[in-house]
Amino acid sequence: MVVAYYCPEPISKSAESIIRGKQPVVISDLTEVEVISALSRKVRTRELSAEDAAAVRNHFISHLEEGIYRRTSLGSHHIRSARELICSLATPLRTLDALHLSIAAAERLELVTADKTFASAARKLSIKARHVSAGS
Repeated sequence: MVVAYYCPEPISKSAESIIRGKQPVVISDLTEVEVISALSRKVRTRELSAEDAAAVRNHFISHLEEGIYRRTSLGSHHIRSARELICSLATPLRTLDALHLSIAAAERLELVTADKTFASAARKLSIKARHVSAGS
């Protein structure tokens, strides 16, 4: 969802509304790495030029430095919690998704995602989640 704020995507307007909204947006260290990974993928798939990706990366990093986002660190307790979420076998969680959910649960945050399956998995695990689509 954060990437959609910086790169044109169907949910970009929704992402902008959330990020510029009244509620602070909390991201983890993991989100920072995932944003950079997504930009790299967009370059490899030729959705973005390397120059445009660098500009987006610099814009995102400047927002991190300016405090646009509230940040939370990934800790060992999040790792253990993610392990337990995966061990529950209640949902087909991938590693990074489980880590995001463990952070949201520990910090009592609402997970906001464009991934409908991920939002459903969060709710199934009693973690507050909102699915964002192009029309929301």
